[in-house]
Amino acid sequence: MGPLLKFSLDSVAMTFEPLTALSPLDGRYESKVAPLRATFSEYGLIRFRLQVEVEWLVALSLEPNFAPLAPLDQGLITSLRSLYQDLTPEKAERVKEIERTTNHDVKAIEYLIGEELDSLGQTDLKPFVHFACTSEDINNLAYGLMVKEGVQEKLLPVLEQLTALIEARADEYRDAPMMARTHGQPASPTTMGKEFYNVFARLSRQIKGIKSQEFLGKINGAVGNFNAHRVACPELDWRAFADKFVTGLGLTYNRYTTQIEPHDYLAELFGSFIRAQVILIDFSRDLWGYISNEAFLQVPVAGEVGSSTMPHKINPIDFENAEGNLGLSNALLDHMAQKLPVSRWQRDLTDSTVLRNMGVGFGYGLLALQSLLKGLSKLKLNPQVLEAELADAWLLLGEPLQTVMRRYKIPGAYEKLKELTRGKSVGPAELAGLIDSLDIPESVKEELKALTPQTYLGWAKEF
Repeated sequence: MGPLLKFSLDSVAMTFEPLTALSPLDGRYESKVAPLRATFSEYGLIRFRLQVEVEWLVALSLEPNFAPLAPLDQGLITSLRSLYQDLTPEKAERVKEIERTTNHDVKAIEYLIGEELDSLGQTDLKPFVHFACTSEDINNLAYGLMVKEGVQEKLLPVLEQLTALIEARADEYRDAPMMARTHGQPASPTTMGKEFYNVFARLSRQIKGIKSQEFLGKINGAVGNFNAHRVACPELDWRAFADKFVTGLGLTYNRYTTQIEPHDYLAELFGSFIRAQVILIDFSRDLWGYISNEAFLQVPVAGEVGSSTMPHKINPIDFENAEGNLGLSNALLDHMAQKLPVSRWQRDLTDSTVLRNMGVGFGYGLLALQSLLKGLSKLKLNPQVLEAELADAWLLLGEPLQTVMRRYKIPGAYEKLKELTRGKSVGPAELAGLIDSLDIPESVKEELKALTPQTYLGWAKEF
């Protein structure tokens, strides 16, 4: 055999497109995470930064106690707001051009607004753009607006859609008894509906927490004390003004910060998503198992291939993809939750690059939600398998029998049922023989004899 042929693509010109993207979110899965792009991308960050800078200038002009600046007329305010409300990728690219000179992304935003003021004949307003602000005043509010929009408008609706579908399936499977398994072994019967409702209830609790989440922000200067503000314009109550401004953006004002808003609320938010996604990992694995033992069938999709060599296969790929992407999402969100609240002294810059990956963390989560929605849409309950399992599971009635025996103070109840059932094949005849031998009321004996694995469900259906 000759030597292996070596080659390099370093000299091949690579244009950026889904096929050549380094990240699978921008490549293979580009179309599936497209809804997040306008919010969590660099374009989105520029849009939110422009919003904060413009609204700060407008708010200063409309504040009677800020003497240096007269109120802006409505036409000018509309023109300035169009910078972020009608932002195009081409306009956002101008920010990146400026940044290549400034090597500072927030300063580039300030200069872009300055260019707009020049074009509007309002050059005298330029000193009041970014007035008394540190970059983090703009950044923390921009990220607050970003994550609020992304969660409330892009992520939460899909999570609620999935949760509603799980609830609907719970109702659909309400009357489908099944053999439960604890430690992988046969256990007291339940219903498939109850199992789905457990997931619905768990997710609902996390959604409630996400909906109650505060999105915090601050605009209080270099180390959080309004130092420059108080010197430049002492007649203005800057603390009250900042509170009003942040609240007006739709965020909750954080009064106590260093240079940075400490990101504790982001850690709380990521924690809620991590918990919800852990629940969905649990759900994905359970469904994978139910598909494996054919409790669920997967509806074939025309043209799809399950194996390159085994044509009969319909793999549970939606639930496998969901599990994998949920794990990736949680790994990123967990790192951010642990890292972001930690900053050396009054500020270090380690949060900057981490915050830019929020969309990546949420992107893998969105992929997983879509996979679960798709997977659930292809599932078909197989009641014959569930019924067959229960038909051979009379030993499960050992639990109620020994509990009734305890009720009537029959000694050694547990031990007697253990001897009868453990590791043995047990049917209705064996159980009836034991029941007849018991010193309990005849009416109770009849009730016990009437009990079957299919009816021994507690309140599973009512749940």
